[in-house]
Amino acid sequence: MRLTAAVTREGTWYVAQCLEVDVASQGESVEEALANLKEALALHFEDSPGAIADLPPPPIIAPIEFDLAAPSAAG
Repeated sequence: MRLTAAVTREGTWYVAQCLEVDVASQGESVEEALANLKEALALHFEDSPGAIADLPPPPIIAPIEFDLAAPSAAG
C-alpha cells in the first residue's frame, strides 16, 4: 500500500502526517518520524481493516511559487 506523508519540523522533532488518513507520528529525524508513522499506520489499519476500502484517492502535491511583493493599489 502506498500513502502520502508530509514531514514538518517542530522544534527539535520531525512530525510525519499521513495525508489520506488522520494518523501522525514524530521522531528525532525525518527517517525516524517516517518509520514511526509506518508503525502507527499499520496499527491503525490493524484496528480498522475496513478503513482501507474507504481511502480517498492520493492527493496531488505540487509546489507553488508566488511573489510576496505588496499588491498595487487599484484606482
